[in-house]
Amino acid sequence: MRITQRAVALTSLQGLNRNLDAVGKLQQQLTSGRIINAPSDSPTGTNKAMQLRGEQAAVAQHTRNISDAKSWLDQGDSTIREMLDTTRKVRDLTVQGLNTGAVSESSQQALATEVTSLREGLLSLANTLVQGRPLFGGLTPDAKAYNDDGTWAGLAGPQTKLRVSESEQVRVDLTGPEAFGPDGANLFDIVERIATNLTTDPAALETDLADLDVAIQRMATSVADIGTRSARVDRAELMNFDRSLSLKAQLGETENVDLPNTIMQLEMQKVGYEAALAATAKAISPTLLDYLR
Repeated sequence: MRITQRAVALTSLQGLNRNLDAVGKLQQQLTSGRIINAPSDSPTGTNKAMQLRGEQAAVAQHTRNISDAKSWLDQGDSTIREMLDTTRKVRDLTVQGLNTGAVSESSQQALATEVTSLREGLLSLANTLVQGRPLFGGLTPDAKAYNDDGTWAGLAGPQTKLRVSESEQVRVDLTGPEAFGPDGANLFDIVERIATNLTTDPAALETDLADLDVAIQRMATSVADIGTRSARVDRAELMNFDRSLSLKAQLGETENVDLPNTIMQLEMQKVGYEAALAATAKAISPTLLDYLR
């Protein structure tokens, strides 16, 4: 088969272009710091990178959900603990009121006034807001969970749960009736009766004290329940953080260049390109222009 000068030149130029393309690709990788700059660079790597980025988006959403969950649970815990302290103060005053032989009528009235004031404080705490929603209001769109008369103004409905991982959801809300009892026998009704009975019927304080102890136990149980949920959220937060680091490392392995290796490949490719230039110069015969220089 006859090989013409034109065929030699075309073949040489094609080889040079391939070498130059390889050099350009390596230079682009070094400049961008990424192995994959277009889907055509690696269809398999592109698909894996897209999957990893999707998982990263899910982890980021879980992180936001965990932050919201901690906000709700922490606020619920601190609010009920503060209400417990106030309720125990009411209990102490009730016990004082039971000592009718040692407490004067004016003292009973003073105790009643203080208990009434503590009840107002309890109602204020029960109407605590989180992100614009009543903490103990359930699904209510209103701005408070309890009316001034102590009745629940909330709205019952499905529990508020947030997804904190691919496989776990945690409830973050707690309704007023769950924490403080049903209307007619809730914490605020009991405290109101105590304030009334301190001046009108001290003997009834024995029953009120027993009911108050039940309310205190209910709130203590709520605190324990919130603590259990908070522990689950904390575990999910640690796992989510580890997952985030793992996905970041995997994505880096898929997309980012191995700097030392890429630099070495580029230098080798440059040497090959320069050798190809020299070989091509010898393979292609001089033209008339070369003689005219």
